[in-house]
Order: sequence, then C-alpha cells, then structure tokens
Amino acid sequence: MTQPFVIQRRLDAPRQLMWEVLTQPQHLPHWLGPKGSRMAHSTLDFREGGSFLYCLHMPGGMQMWGQWNLREIEPPHRLALVQNFSDALGGTTRHPLSPTWPLQTWSVTTLEADGDQTLITIHWEPWQASAEETATFEAGFEGMQQGWSGNLDVLQAYLAQLQSKT
Repeated sequence: MTQPFVIQRRLDAPRQLMWEVLTQPQHLPHWLGPKGSRMAHSTLDFREGGSFLYCLHMPGGMQMWGQWNLREIEPPHRLALVQNFSDALGGTTRHPLSPTWPLQTWSVTTLEADGDQTLITIHWEPWQASAEETATFEAGFEGMQQGWSGNLDVLQAYLAQLQSKT
C-alpha cells in the first residue's frame, strides 16, 4: 500500500478567495512553484478533462515544465488531478533531477472554510507507479514537506497582498 504525502495549513483567507487563487490563470503565476522560482509560461483549460501546462524558471536558470490533467472539480471545495513533469508541448517526461520519481502523481486538494480562514489539505501519491517509483516517492517526504511548506508560505503572502488591496 502506497503511503500518501499529506500536508495541511490554515491560511488567512476565505475559502472562495482560496478557490479563485487555486484555479484562475491570473493568480497561478503569483504563487505556484518553489520559493525563488518564476512562472515563465502557462496555459489553462479549467474543466474536467482539461489541463494546465506551465514552465517554471528555477533559481540557477533551470527550466522545469509541468502539467496538471484535471480530473475532478468541485467548486469551491475539491480539486483532483494527475500531475507530471512535461516538455513544452505537454508530453509526459521524467523528473529532471530524479529518474526514478513516479512518471505521474495523483493530487487532491481540499479547502475547508473556517470563518475568515481556510484549511487547505493536499494529498499526493504516486499514480500507476512501479515499486521503485513508489519507494522514491516515499523516500522524498522530508523534501516534499520543505517544498510544499515554502510554496504555502508564498501562497499565504500572495493572499495577504490580494486582501490588502480590498
């Protein structure tokens, strides 16, 4: 049985705003990606069966392409997708730094309203992965914790910036 990676954080924003920031193309470049990265390209077809293709410029100059294949959309509560590294045309590729990383992962993000705050929960696990890919995924939990924590810090800062304008 695969052990999923799970991270939760209570963010200072109402659920509807959180949903918009997670799903609208004008918001995604402002928070998606590790600290220090910059989204250089993105196209979003936001519907079940649609996709989100993006390119992140990482510190040091490396480019990383990724893709979300949207499977389940339940506004403003749940977003489920298959995620993979890709090329510029959306073709599935291997992780550029880890050849045994799962070719695809399954990600479910849920948002629970709590007054003016929202509890975001991300469940992430290998999708149709080999035993070696699953082991690589499970061995990476510490790095995933650091990466997602940094990404959620960027998200919280962006939410605060949006709310200060209203």
